[in-house]
Amino acid sequence: MSLTWSAKDHKNANQSAATGQKRSRNDAGNKVTVVLGAQWGDEGKGKVVDLLATEADFVCRCQGGNNAGHTVVVDGKEYDFHLLPSGIINPKSVSLIGNGVVIHLPGLFEEGDKNEKKGLKGWEKRLIVSDRAHLVFDFHQVVDGLQETERQAQEGKNIGTTKKGIGPAYSSKASRTGLRVCDLLGDFKDFSARFKNLVRQYQSMYPSLTVDVEDQLKKLKEYSERLRPMVRDGVYYMYEALHGPPKKILVEGANAALLDIDFGTYPFVTSSNCTVGGACTGLGIPPLNIGDVFGVAKAYTTRVGIGAFPTEQLNAVGELLQTRGHEVGVTTGRKRRCGWLDLVIVRYAHMINGFTAIALTKLDILDVLDEIKVGVAYKLNGKRIPHFPANMDVLQKVEVEYETFPGWKTDTSAARKWNDLPAKAQNYIRFIENHIGVPIKWVGVGKSRECMIQMF
Repeated sequence: MSLTWSAKDHKNANQSAATGQKRSRNDAGNKVTVVLGAQWGDEGKGKVVDLLATEADFVCRCQGGNNAGHTVVVDGKEYDFHLLPSGIINPKSVSLIGNGVVIHLPGLFEEGDKNEKKGLKGWEKRLIVSDRAHLVFDFHQVVDGLQETERQAQEGKNIGTTKKGIGPAYSSKASRTGLRVCDLLGDFKDFSARFKNLVRQYQSMYPSLTVDVEDQLKKLKEYSERLRPMVRDGVYYMYEALHGPPKKILVEGANAALLDIDFGTYPFVTSSNCTVGGACTGLGIPPLNIGDVFGVAKAYTTRVGIGAFPTEQLNAVGELLQTRGHEVGVTTGRKRRCGWLDLVIVRYAHMINGFTAIALTKLDILDVLDEIKVGVAYKLNGKRIPHFPANMDVLQKVEVEYETFPGWKTDTSAARKWNDLPAKAQNYIRFIENHIGVPIKWVGVGKSRECMIQMF
């Protein structure tokens, strides 16, 4: 028997590989639709997810924690979601919290119970939690606050975190000392020992940190029994969903592109990948199964907390956008900083995520303006720069080049189709679409589901 391959053998192997590749692409399974923020968060992703979730079989969260906040209005009732996928409202769909999410169990159950009082029935029966998801403990939240205080004292500035313990929980995960859902539901004696070790580690770094370990473990034991019926092997569960009968699977990104740990305005970012790659790593989805990627952007720009914001308007325009847009963080209650639409950051988000379409929200907030500006390029030392700066000191210095449009001075909140919008509003939308090079599929003119105008 010869171990030497001939040219013919190579040719046959290559043909088989090519045929196999073709077959696997055809048999890849169900495609997943991903909804992501294209700015600094708070773009109205919840509304887009809610719209798509009415027909979805699965709605999944892939990263972040209860530092995210989505408001969804259905039949006049306003629901606030932080950990629960927005699709939990749909009684016919399953909601999945993936392995990339960090879960604060008291927050999860408090959120579910609070929304249940508003009319959200049977949510526990529709929720699946990945056994590989990491846990956020109460002491992680305390440490989050201590770290912010330390930054303020040492550097004179903080990051502006939500103090929900997200950063410290991801730090525990990255340093391989974190605890997961599967650990909590396994040998509780072993879990308790590891929990105590983790507390001691943090106390050695922060001597002022006090933790009632036995009380925490007692509560975690109680939460574990309530959680147990919801827990599945997330990888196997997703695989079955992808390769079973035809299903509509929706992934709801938390936070947004400019808050991504790798691609955002570092260090003023979140601690997870909230770009399209996070959908794959946070749920165990192969890239081959990613279908449409919808980016969500406001018709202007907002940002919570600290960090560079080139189109920010520290004037009457900014105040008007903040007031009319009710720009207050769902999670933090902080006022959002407001400014003109920045197409440099939306284009940058598109470079990373490859949006197939955009949802443009809150157009109605601009209804009263005499003129509207759009940031189309950055200049540094008088010269246009083709990229989005990585260095925050550079981003603080850029000069924004604007295009100016006449305002439409018409109430658009009752518009339900494209032709209902004033011509000047249509021109504004078409300019955005052409400049980004991505079609706009929805235009939002109000808070409720009915206020999303579908273009195609």
